[in-house]
Amino acid sequence: MATTQAETGRTITTNIPARLDRLPWSRWHWTIVIGLGTVWILDGLEVTVVGNIAGRLSEPGSGLAISSAQVTGLAAALYVAGACLGALFWGRLTDRFGRKKLFMITLAVYLGATALTAVSFSAWWFLAFRFLTGFGIGGEYAAINSAIDELIPAKYRGRVDLMINGSFWVGAVGGSLLSIFALNTDFLAANVGWRLTFALGAVLALVILLVRRHVPESPRWLLIHGRDREAEEVVSSIESRVRAEQSEPLVEPDAEITIHQRRSVSFLEIARTVFADYRKRAVLGFSLFIGQAFLYNAITFGFGAILTKFFDVPADHTGYYFAVIAVGNFAGPLLLGKLFDTIGRRVMIASTYLLSGLLLFGTAWLFDQGALGAGTLTACWCAVLFFASAGASSAYLTVSEIFPMETRAMSIAFFYALGTAAGGISGPLLFADLTGTGKVGDTVLAFEIGAALMCAAGLVAAFLAVNAERRSLEDIAKPLTAVTQKAKAASTRRGAVAPEAPGSA
Repeated sequence: MATTQAETGRTITTNIPARLDRLPWSRWHWTIVIGLGTVWILDGLEVTVVGNIAGRLSEPGSGLAISSAQVTGLAAALYVAGACLGALFWGRLTDRFGRKKLFMITLAVYLGATALTAVSFSAWWFLAFRFLTGFGIGGEYAAINSAIDELIPAKYRGRVDLMINGSFWVGAVGGSLLSIFALNTDFLAANVGWRLTFALGAVLALVILLVRRHVPESPRWLLIHGRDREAEEVVSSIESRVRAEQSEPLVEPDAEITIHQRRSVSFLEIARTVFADYRKRAVLGFSLFIGQAFLYNAITFGFGAILTKFFDVPADHTGYYFAVIAVGNFAGPLLLGKLFDTIGRRVMIASTYLLSGLLLFGTAWLFDQGALGAGTLTACWCAVLFFASAGASSAYLTVSEIFPMETRAMSIAFFYALGTAAGGISGPLLFADLTGTGKVGDTVLAFEIGAALMCAAGLVAAFLAVNAERRSLEDIAKPLTAVTQKAKAASTRRGAVAPEAPGSA
């Protein structure tokens, strides 16, 4: 690593990003997936539990004077609003103070808020801590996606990102099954079961917090912020651990980048970079987030209400149906993830959004015709969400890799917050009103709005998606601090076959 002095900082030439990208998959990478990616399981648990306990919370004896519409509408909207504000607040701090500090703090915020939700004694307390729980989760989105993309090799980044974001639905399965037990008054009193579900979320967060202590700071972030010695130590340690697992030597890194180190980047410069220099990419990010946010936040929070209102499914049985569609949701990113690294981002993003939208239009038509029961509606949703889940996960992948390093966390926060505010806050409120009427036509309209937005986002992706597969982050979007980048001739590379990554066929 060469270093020269400059007037306002240090200019260094380094191959650290290339050294991270050329690593084969290893046990160390699994520790990153477990330590950072498991937060989506908590988010899935939170969202699903709230949707499934809505009926029980509104019943006499629950311990709260709150209506089902307040739980699925107002509480859901407050959770998402908290996540949007949390993403913006914590995202800026993540770019400025580092990935590790913030992903520890945001998880601690989530842990405290969800624990206090469990002891809710009135509606206002419940609503307030739903907001604060979302505030912590929103920060997790910005800090975690930034760290994961900067630590995972380019060859595997797409499938790993999709698998991690899709793990939301592992939490959803757990939340569904947990609610079946928690809502059964033969086992737990009506005012106890739902409290234990939130308490369990706090316990899981504590376990994850302990695991995260061993996840390092992003070497890419350390480089930008003048801490290149620490970056070298982190990468050397990672290489030692990976090398110990390999029978062949690691391939040589094939690129160097020269950067002018800076302590911070102004908010104005971030905004100008994202919305002026990368205008088309900004349109792409908003389109993907608005489409998936409306669909998921509206339907996830309201699916249990549809089952009970239109098909007379008991409140303590909705978890079975939700577990089925949750499995379909996780299967999508898990089985399709590798294709985002092989077939490519543009084709896969566009096709998953369009297919899910078209299938949802079909589901709306069948529902309107009275051709669906609780089981067949669940089967239709399983098919829709198999593709929609892969598409939604790719939205997070997209905005975390197509903007410069210095703006990464804030870019994720921007698109998550603004896209989710458009679809994730209005979605639950509108959907609760539409399904609350008990009219089939109103629920069909909600389905059709979600389908139309997914199809529109798919068309935008067909024209504007970036071919980011297997490319380094610095190649996809040149860092604001970059001076020049040099690539060695391909003939200097030493060939080596890397083991298959998670999700490989």
